[in-house]
Amino acid sequence: DRLGDPGDVADVADGYARNYLIPRGLAVKAEKGTVRHAESLKRAHETRTRAQKGEFETLAARIIQVPVVVTARAGEEGKLFGSVTGADIAEALSAQAGVQVDRRDVHLDEPIRSVGTHEVKVHLHPDVDPVITVDVEPQA
Repeated sequence: DRLGDPGDVADVADGYARNYLIPRGLAVKAEKGTVRHAESLKRAHETRTRAQKGEFETLAARIIQVPVVVTARAGEEGKLFGSVTGADIAEALSAQAGVQVDRRDVHLDEPIRSVGTHEVKVHLHPDVDPVITVDVEPQA
């Protein structure tokens, strides 16, 4: 995943290519014909990612508008018993906004441990990272 996108030409160690990339169908040896084919794959990939970026930008605009509400058990001073994690926020996004987000795509500097409004970054696409508002409310 970190080595490149479809159509990229990369230099890798011989053993890595021979024992891992080529047997799994993740790469082919760069020759004249395969380099031309790689260029066409790269153009197709860029077209596809531009279309996906537009879709994710509209999705980001939709989820930014509505704050996500998460309820958690809290003490009298507003401190939570436990914390609100990325998994809790992903579940709330799914239930309230109808947006499926993986818990690993919700970026918290540290888990939320207090009642109130918090800003959270959500990774939807390599170029689309909206910051959403999360309201943590005490459970009744």
